[in-house]
Amino acid sequence: MARSSNNASREHLGRTLGYAFRNPRLLETALTHRSAASDNYERLEFLGDAVLEHVISHELFHRYPHCKEGDLSRLRSSLVKGETLAEIAQQLSLGDHLKLGPGELKSGGFRRTSILADALEAIFGAISLDGGLETARNVILRLYQPWLGSLPDLDQLKDPKTRLQEFLQSRRMPLPNYRITGEEGDKHARIYVVQCEIPVLPVQIEGKGSSRRKAEQVAAGKALRLLKGHE
Repeated sequence: MARSSNNASREHLGRTLGYAFRNPRLLETALTHRSAASDNYERLEFLGDAVLEHVISHELFHRYPHCKEGDLSRLRSSLVKGETLAEIAQQLSLGDHLKLGPGELKSGGFRRTSILADALEAIFGAISLDGGLETARNVILRLYQPWLGSLPDLDQLKDPKTRLQEFLQSRRMPLPNYRITGEEGDKHARIYVVQCEIPVLPVQIEGKGSSRRKAEQVAAGKALRLLKGHE
């Protein structure tokens, strides 16, 4: 079942993408969710994911010649994550062109982040097959231009535990110790309580989260803010 499936709609999407398919069937498949047909976008999504990673990695490598591998990886992750893909898909009004089964259509699948992201990756894969890798690269970089031009500061991309560790190491301070001090809630909604112990702080910092890792990140963020406030 489709929200919009006529030729004029596909041509409009092509103009928005900046690419006219020689084989329209590829675009049709890239817009078809598995709930609508067995011939759907999943294989094209697999290809498009690889194409996108290659293009963005190549672009970042040349844009940031002095960045270390870890920083490049964090920048890339911020660009290829589902939320970013869904934002681009929304700007393309991609949801209006998706073919969805009745259940997905009724539940608003055309607005779902995961479906929009997957469909956009499938389109990148379809373009690479239809027009070649260089053509796909040009389309991807054009669509990504606003995001490439406003990348966040590298420190903002690091998780709180990493930033806390770097902060302490740069000042030759002892590294933190994390330990679980309790668990709260029912088994199906367990909340972990973690303490972050840092010798230079007079208090122990507590963090809570749905996993040990998340609780540690919360505690690390609190500790970092406290340390910076004492400088």
